[in-house]
Amino acid sequence: MRPNPVKKLLMAGKPAVGTWLTLGSPLAARFLARGGWDYLTVDTEHNAIGIEAAANCYAAVAEVGGVALCRVPAGRHDHIKRALDTGAHGVVVPMVNTRAEAEEAVAACFYPPRGNRSVGGSAHALNFGATPADYYARANDELLVVLQCEHITAVRNFEQVFSVPGIDAVFVGPNDLAASMRSADGKPPPPAEFDEALATVLAGCKKLGVAAGLHTFSAEEARRRIADGWQFLAVGSELRLMLDAANGVTNALGLKKADNLVKY
Repeated sequence: MRPNPVKKLLMAGKPAVGTWLTLGSPLAARFLARGGWDYLTVDTEHNAIGIEAAANCYAAVAEVGGVALCRVPAGRHDHIKRALDTGAHGVVVPMVNTRAEAEEAVAACFYPPRGNRSVGGSAHALNFGATPADYYARANDELLVVLQCEHITAVRNFEQVFSVPGIDAVFVGPNDLAASMRSADGKPPPPAEFDEALATVLAGCKKLGVAAGLHTFSAEEARRRIADGWQFLAVGSELRLMLDAANGVTNALGLKKADNLVKY
């Protein structure tokens, strides 16, 4: 069975950098899988991506030995099971706010006796270059389990929520975290307060011995975060990369006014 290189990087204390697939395009996944990313995450939480399109994206990434993750819609057993059974090399679970939610998500990733994942599927073994028997015997050791910390409540209770055994990384969604910190009148948190929340997550991950993860929006930010100790980084999405490149060209040619650029 092919080992999961992202798990190896994180266990060695090294960074892993990927991007998000939000359009559900297997062809885009095929090209990006050859672009040097450590992993690609198919985001089925916020996008119109069905299970078949997601499975084809996982296959496109696995075809060249890449790591395909799935951000599931929620940390439910059925969502996690379907993502793993259709070939994802791991899951990113959004909005984990309590220990019970963390325990439920982790248990759904592993076969008994470690968890409660049910046995079935076929593409999972194919995407790991394994026989079904080999996959069932070794999947618990190679799947990547990433839980998201995206609410200030989870930050405040970090150790209680994320000390569940089996978590490889805790990944911050900065937009949702900032939204949860808005004042009563809807104002965003002051930068210093938001930075303090991130520092709490980073320190908590170091204490628990799990990788700290963060969604970033540029190569420069990703480099800075890595220098600060963050390990599991995402940079934008395929849609943002496409629009940034397209807007750069049209703006340089004067085809659009700067205030009319399509942004995401």
